[in-house]
Amino acid sequence: MNALVPELSVRDCAASLRFYRDILGFAVRYQRPEEGFAYLALGEAELMLDQIGVGRDFDPALAGERGTLGRGLNLQIRVPALAPLLAALRRRRIALLLEPEEKWYRQGDVEAGQRQLVVADPDGYLLRFCEDLGTRPAR
Repeated sequence: MNALVPELSVRDCAASLRFYRDILGFAVRYQRPEEGFAYLALGEAELMLDQIGVGRDFDPALAGERGTLGRGLNLQIRVPALAPLLAALRRRRIALLLEPEEKWYRQGDVEAGQRQLVVADPDGYLLRFCEDLGTRPAR
C-alpha cells in the first residue's frame, strides 16, 4: 500500500467501478460490496472508492450534496502510455476536459515533460493521466 491513497466518496460504487475498472483499466485489489467499498490499482497508482450512505461515512453531509463531488481535486496518475487509455475513452464517447497535450514543468534547472489528458469520473473527480517524456535542461 502506498503512503498516500485517496479515498473518493462516490454516489454509486458499482457505476464508479465500471468506469475505473472497465474503461480506465484499474484492477480491483479487494472490495467490500456490502459497504460500497473498493480498493483499486493501476500500475503503482492506488485509490479507494467509498459509496455515500453505505457503511461508514466520514462526511455524512455529502449525502445531501447536489452536483459534482470532486470539485477542486485533480489526481495525477502516471501510466506507461496514454494511447490505450485514450482509445478506450473515445470508444465509449467519454468527453475529455483536456485533450492530450505535451507539457513541460520546471523542476529546478531541468524540465520534466509529460503527455497528459484530463477526464472526469462519474462523480466529477478530475483524473489527469500522464505519460513520462523524460527531462531536458530548463529553458
